[in-house]
Amino acid sequence: MTRYGIIKTKQPEHPPRSLLVVPHKKKPLIVSRFGPNTLKNNEAEMQKIYSHPQTGEPITFRPATTSESISAVVYNFAEIAKPEIFDPGWLQAGRIIGTPELGVFTNTRETNPDNLRLLLDNARKVNGIYIVSDTIALAPYESFQRGVQEFGDFAVNPRTNGLARALEYSKGKKATNFAKIAGEENYNLGVNVRYFDPTSEPVERVAGLYSYRDADCDRLGVDGDGWDDDDGGYAFGVLNFVAEGDAPKR
Repeated sequence: MTRYGIIKTKQPEHPPRSLLVVPHKKKPLIVSRFGPNTLKNNEAEMQKIYSHPQTGEPITFRPATTSESISAVVYNFAEIAKPEIFDPGWLQAGRIIGTPELGVFTNTRETNPDNLRLLLDNARKVNGIYIVSDTIALAPYESFQRGVQEFGDFAVNPRTNGLARALEYSKGKKATNFAKIAGEENYNLGVNVRYFDPTSEPVERVAGLYSYRDADCDRLGVDGDGWDDDDGGYAFGVLNFVAEGDAPKR
C-alpha cells in the first residue's frame, strides 16, 4: 500500500568531509586537507570518523607521507595550494629526522643513532640518495644545497637536488613535482632551503613548504625546523574506509 507524506532527508551519522583526488605514482590518491593547526592537532582530526561526501560511508584518514603531500599540492598548484596553503600559511609536508653526519631521513620517527644506521644496511643508493623502504629515503648532506638557489639546482640538477628527491621520493635524476612547484611560473626568485644543517644528535622535525615571506613573496621556502606543535600549518590525510563498528584505522 502506498503511503503519502514527506520523505525526510537522512542525515549522515558522521560529518561529511571534502576530498581531493590527485595522481600519485600513476595511481589515484584520495586526500583531505586539515588545518590550519598544529601537526599534532591536524593528525588528531584525521583520526576522527567522517562521512564520505558521495556515499555516506564512514571514513577516516592517516597522515600523508612527504611524497603524498607533494603529490597533493602539485595538482593545480597555482589555483589551489599556492593561494590557499603556501601564501597564507605553510604545508606540514611530513616528518623528517636530522642527523649529525648521515643527512636527512624522511618519513620516520626513529632517532636512535644505531637504529638509523641499521636502516641503511638494506638501503639502495640511487642517484646520490638512499632508498631505505617504500616510504623512507635519506638525503646525504652533500647531495643538496642550502640557502637561496635557482629552482633548477633545487629540483633538477642531480648533483644538488637530493633533498627534493628524498622528500618527493624520486628515484630518477629529477624531482619532477618540485620542478613544477618551484618553477618560474610560480616563484621567479627560486628557492630558499633553510635549517637542514647537521644536528648535534638525531632530532625529529617537520618539513615545511611555503611562499617565502619577504617583500615580494615570490620565492619557495623549504624549511627543516618545524615542530609538531607549531601553529598555523596545513596537513594532508590519506583516505581510509572504516567498516561499521570498527575503530578508526591508523
